[in-house]
Amino acid sequence: MIVMRDVFKAYENGTKALKGINMEINDGEFAFLVGPSGSGKSTIIKLITGEVACTDGTVIVNGFDMNKIKLSKMHKVRRTLGVIFQDFRLIEDKTVYENVAFAMRVVGASKKEINKRVPYVLDLVGLDTRSNRRPNEISGGEQQRVAIARALVNNPRMIIADEPTGNLDPARSLEIMMMLEKINELGTTMLVVTHERELVNQFSKRVIAIDGGRIISDGMDGYYNYEEQ
Repeated sequence: MIVMRDVFKAYENGTKALKGINMEINDGEFAFLVGPSGSGKSTIIKLITGEVACTDGTVIVNGFDMNKIKLSKMHKVRRTLGVIFQDFRLIEDKTVYENVAFAMRVVGASKKEINKRVPYVLDLVGLDTRSNRRPNEISGGEQQRVAIARALVNNPRMIIADEPTGNLDPARSLEIMMMLEKINELGTTMLVVTHERELVNQFSKRVIAIDGGRIISDGMDGYYNYEEQ
């Protein structure tokens, strides 16, 4: 669960990125976060992942108070989160299997756990026949599936997808979104940051629209409201 109460964020250069954000994302929910460039979307993601701290207000991430948690304990928060990036961020000299397994190794998983979990997750995202390929040997859509598998492999409570379809064509974008929807139906909370209106409108999900550091609409028709601003 994500809870933000009266959250403000001002950077050292004077930029006031967030101006009183109140937002709650419940366990098991699927939500889109939309808004123009510079609206504050990236700052919200950075607050959730602990990359930055808020200037004022309260941020709770999966039971952790981000204002009070010690840096030495931050890894506990991040183990509850999986993050998918627009640019995939795969390790080029490792195979699909090795890229996903690496995410488990960094949190101390045993070889037995890795051998059991990685094939399951690769099968879930439809890459069981691509496990021995390297990133440059598969398509962009398949690379994004690897990124999804990597985010999912440690069984996080929540996945944050930051512009996950930004580098894909419309058909592959829809395919990736349907996969994220399937993962959500299995119980993982999903927050998808995107600017692709047509894609969002194909799914009946909650849409949180932000502009100028403030939430301007929040609901099933939120993206339509955002477009009218």
